[in-house]
Amino acid sequence: MKPFQHLKIIELASVLAGPSVGLFFAELGATVIKIENKNTGGDVTRSWKLASEDKTHPYSAYYSSVNTGKESWFMDLKDDQDRSKLFQEIKTADIVIANFKPGDAQKLGLDFDALKAYNHKIIYGEITGFGSVNRTAYDVVLQAESGFLSMSGTANGELCKMPVALIDLLAAHHLKEGLLLALLEFQQKPKAIKVSVSLIDAALASLANQATNWLMGGHIAQPMGTLHPNIAPYGELFTCKDGKQIVLAIGSNSQFKNLCKVLYSEDLITNDRFNSNQSRIQHRVELAQMLEKAIAAFNRSELMELLLEKQVPAGALRNMKEVFELPEAQHLLLEEVKEGKNLKAVKSVVFRISE
Repeated sequence: MKPFQHLKIIELASVLAGPSVGLFFAELGATVIKIENKNTGGDVTRSWKLASEDKTHPYSAYYSSVNTGKESWFMDLKDDQDRSKLFQEIKTADIVIANFKPGDAQKLGLDFDALKAYNHKIIYGEITGFGSVNRTAYDVVLQAESGFLSMSGTANGELCKMPVALIDLLAAHHLKEGLLLALLEFQQKPKAIKVSVSLIDAALASLANQATNWLMGGHIAQPMGTLHPNIAPYGELFTCKDGKQIVLAIGSNSQFKNLCKVLYSEDLITNDRFNSNQSRIQHRVELAQMLEKAIAAFNRSELMELLLEKQVPAGALRNMKEVFELPEAQHLLLEEVKEGKNLKAVKSVVFRISE
């Protein structure tokens, strides 16, 4: 489906959050023109290369993750000729995506109020870091300020950040939703519309049960590694006989009973320490030790087959190579050739619509 093939989008955004919104529309058929600063070599993520990447390749893997399917224009937004060309494009654009630092859009004449004078039907999508506060908002800073970092890591106090800039992606999803609502509103009454979201708001809104654990239960989340504070065994990792690992995600008593049956450990079902979720949380360390011994008797493929047959939530621990060897991953790959170089990424649009 290419429902947005009639849309023209100007992307005045860099790094991850804004560009991932542009990617969404590009995948669905929109013409997306990405404006990059020619004085600094373009989007900063072009230079964010792994040590193992080709130094001569014009695109880093990071850049490629959210910039396939777009046109890239290098411009100096302080140059009169480049500005004139950009404003000509904005006059016929449907959406502008921007993530300027507070005040910079106004200085450049690229804020919502300025642009709607050129195009009275423009939809302006804006991402900021901390709203009106002028502060650099890299992901790990947001993870720290929003509480995610304080509860990510191991129980011995070694903190770790999420390995994907998830707050950027969450903010991008919020902006997509807002822009889609703006497009619906536009159909009813064509007019200029501004949609704004901050990374900090997106982060706080995504705390979900960890927020209410504090707001309702007075519980301050602590680092638990892969474990879940409300459910057990959930997040425990176990090593099978062949050295491969699995993770369990037992969310109900019936699932726990089926797990015990698969492991020939039915005695755990009637044990008072494990017969309810709260009891299992209280005795989760002891329970994990018992399960570890039982699981070590199985090869992973054998055990996973038995668990899935009994509808016991479990997952095989896979690295990136193993993930993209899965058959279900193949239809999610994006490939493009730019400047004679191959770009590979993963689709951001994975929903399906049918009649």
